[in-house]
Amino acid sequence: MNGLSKKRSRNIRRLLLVLVLGLTCPRPPAAGALPAGDVRRDAVVEAVARVMPSVVNISTETLVAVRDPFAALLEEFWGPYYRRRPPAAQYSLGSGVIVDEAGYVLTNDHVVRRADRIRVKFATEAGGKEYEAELVASTSRKDVALLRIKAQPGETFSAVKFADDDDLWLGETVVALGNPFGLGGSVSRGILSSKSRRPPVENAPLDVADWLQTDAAINPGNSGGPLINLRGELIGLNVAVYREGQGIGFATPIKRVTEALAEIFSPGLNQLWFGARVRPGGSQLVVSAVEPGSPAERGGLEAGDLIESINGKSPRGFVEFIQELSAAGDRKEVVLGLRRAGARKSAKVRLVQEGTVFNAALIKQRLGLSVQEITRDLQERLGLMTSEGLLVVAVDRNSPAAEAKLQRGHIIVALDQQQPENLVAAAKLLHGRKSGEKVVLEVLVQRQRGAFIIPQRMAVELTVQ
Repeated sequence: MNGLSKKRSRNIRRLLLVLVLGLTCPRPPAAGALPAGDVRRDAVVEAVARVMPSVVNISTETLVAVRDPFAALLEEFWGPYYRRRPPAAQYSLGSGVIVDEAGYVLTNDHVVRRADRIRVKFATEAGGKEYEAELVASTSRKDVALLRIKAQPGETFSAVKFADDDDLWLGETVVALGNPFGLGGSVSRGILSSKSRRPPVENAPLDVADWLQTDAAINPGNSGGPLINLRGELIGLNVAVYREGQGIGFATPIKRVTEALAEIFSPGLNQLWFGARVRPGGSQLVVSAVEPGSPAERGGLEAGDLIESINGKSPRGFVEFIQELSAAGDRKEVVLGLRRAGARKSAKVRLVQEGTVFNAALIKQRLGLSVQEITRDLQERLGLMTSEGLLVVAVDRNSPAAEAKLQRGHIIVALDQQQPENLVAAAKLLHGRKSGEKVVLEVLVQRQRGAFIIPQRMAVELTVQ
């Protein structure tokens, strides 16, 4: 064999060896894919993979009128030929998390407050589709808001699972997900540094002492995003970072979030009283509390009951359950299929109109004063400076209201720092209060000073009877 043939033979053998090694040697995984046995796929990675499809980036647009000091003068001279300056748009960014497969998004109230336009984009879809969203309801006291994505008919989304209300361990690893600085979906890890430092204060706005504390990085844009445990369960909503501290972030506890959702959906029952609080999140519907004397209590519901059906239908989640409950309003009676301690039971609940329970008679019974809503006609007739609040029309002798020196003509504008929208809402705040419990009313008093009426605001404490 000549030299050329030997060289060609060596080259063929090398090529065959390369082909054999290429076929038999394991190939590295594709970018972004981790095999199940890879040491990097730890509990944090698993939790993030489960929850990230439920995380959304939220962008809002708010129109703000630009004040023009010469607008009135120019309009007077030029009339229809003068155009006012168009409102300016302010933009903000935040985060949220899907809590129902129908497209309901949970976020902070301050993220979407006063927004004229809301858009959401999933954190897992870089350059992907955006959706318009609408505000369903919100509560500023707990800084929680619920949005609904304007999706195509039949379109569903991945929803996060809720942790149990008090299933929190100090020092456990937690993960904050969100959209800091508008950069898209991000992850930061830390520990649960502190649970809420005081027991729940009913009807009081949340403050630092009520929040969870973590050292996971929470930055602008993270607000409204989920704080999760290593099981991938929602334990809180990111709220803020304490700028005066070092690496201290806060989140609304899941217990307060579920309470806020229950409050948000209560008005959705067409002014019908159900009287049971159903815990949202996940596929199981658990009764977390039953109000004394409510239709739910009279129907036999108990805290801890698992609701499996309503009028023969199995709701897929909390929102669908509320919708079925609302749809039954015409009949006012619902049959619930329950599971209690492993046994199947049924409960028949007859809903009642809220106004038959929460009314002026209840307020008179508990506080000893008669009130009425302020209509526009009443405001003009009595020369009142506001149409908000409840007008005191009579005070019973020797009543808590009389002891607090309340008088006819005073206007109640808040009860325990809450401003009731109407008489029913005010009565709801008093229902369930124990005899002897204290409540604080904020009262507006109109005092005559010569030819002028000067409003004065004062706070009075009453004992519920």
